[in-house]
Order: sequence, then structure tokens, then C-alpha cells
Amino acid sequence: MLYSKIEGTGKPLLILHGFLGMSDNWKSLGTQFVADGFQVHLLDLRNHGRSFHSDDFSYELMALDVFEYCQANGLESIAIIGHSMGGKTAMLVATLYPNLVDKMIVADIGPKFYAPHHQDILAGLNAVDFSVKPSRNEVEEVLKVHIPDFGTRQFLMKSLYWQEPGQLAFRFNLKVFNKKIEEIGKALPAASIFEKLTLFIRGGNSNYILDSDFDMIKNYFPVSEITTIPNVGHWLHAENPKLFYELASAFLK
Repeated sequence: MLYSKIEGTGKPLLILHGFLGMSDNWKSLGTQFVADGFQVHLLDLRNHGRSFHSDDFSYELMALDVFEYCQANGLESIAIIGHSMGGKTAMLVATLYPNLVDKMIVADIGPKFYAPHHQDILAGLNAVDFSVKPSRNEVEEVLKVHIPDFGTRQFLMKSLYWQEPGQLAFRFNLKVFNKKIEEIGKALPAASIFEKLTLFIRGGNSNYILDSDFDMIKNYFPVSEITTIPNVGHWLHAENPKLFYELASAFLK
């Protein structure tokens, strides 16, 4: 069963993080949605955060995990927010189990194929040698060689934890990501359609959803709208949480 943090009462709202992320990334926004009257479920997807590690990793399996989580928790009608990998998982949940999903918000990802583009990040993560028992600062110094962007490094460092006294580790399953990285970019199956309200929010400085993708998105999600948060990149909910919340809250209400 997926690890989750559940807060609040009201209509269930599931939030799915992106690749190499975890539920903690959405803690602040989750609290705001609780104040809106939602029962917020912050999930760790398989091989991420505090959820189980598995050699099997695909969008189909992650969508099934979410469906089984809903069944185990008696959730029959949900709203769902997903960012990046979590957004593509949310799309698959909605198209495979349309009776379960009432409304969906997808943050900065489309249903199309994305070529592998995490090579520098994986190189940095794989360069960390935990057998020499590095400190947090030493881990960051290793990451810095491959990942010059401070924000990206801080995001990755959130998954660093003390496995035991003196021994750090990453919470995510790096070994499986090295083998299955091509799964992250896979397209939504061609026949997938979800005919309920869907909001796509993209970052104005991000190239994940292009203007040329709009027609393709409408083919999958005919009752969708696409809006842009200006001057932010792929981590739009972290770069401008105020506007992201305002857009999401208005749509969910």
C-alpha cells in the first residue's frame, strides 16, 4: 500500500508528486486545500518517499497503486492533482477509472512522449558514494558537480535521510530508476480519453507543454482548459505557490 499523509475532512483530494519527489513537496499547498474543505491525501508513489520499493516500475502500475489505495480507503469519488510524472499518472488513473475521478489538475506535463532528459541528475545521484558515510554537505558537493542549479539540488536533498546513525541514503529507488528511466517519458496510450473537467497548468518558462500540444491534449481531454503561470519553470507550484493555489482552488470549487 502507498504511504500517505491524510489531513482534513470533506471531498477527497489526492496529490501526486513528480519524479524523484515525494509527498512532503506538497505539504504547504496541501494545508491550503484542507482549509478549502478537502480531505487531502498526499501520496508517495512507488519507489519514492516512504512508499515501498519495487523492481517493477511503470505508469500502469502507479495508476493501479492509486486505484488500490482509493479502494482500501473507501474513496469512491476523488479530485486529483498531479505534477510531472504524477500528472501523467493522474491522467492514466482518470482514463482507466473515469468513475473514480471527478475533476483533475495536471501540472506542467502533457500526454505525449518525452525523450529521456534526466541524465545529468542521474549522473549526480549515482556519483554519491554512501559507503564512505558522507555528510549532507559532502553529498551536496558531489551533486553540485553534475547539477549546478541550486533549486534542483535542494529538491533532491529533501529525499536524503538518516538510514541509521551516521549513514545517509536517498529515499527513492535509484537502482530501479537507472534501469527503467525510459518509463518516465512514455506517452499516454492513444485510445485514452477522459471526458470530465480537467485543468492543465503550465510554466511560462517551461517547454513541457507547447502551444503546438494544445490540440493533442484536447483529443485526450475534450473538457479541458490550459492556463499558464508566467515567469516560472517546471516546478511551477514551488516557484509561484500563491498563483498555483489560486488557479487550482478556483477550479476545484
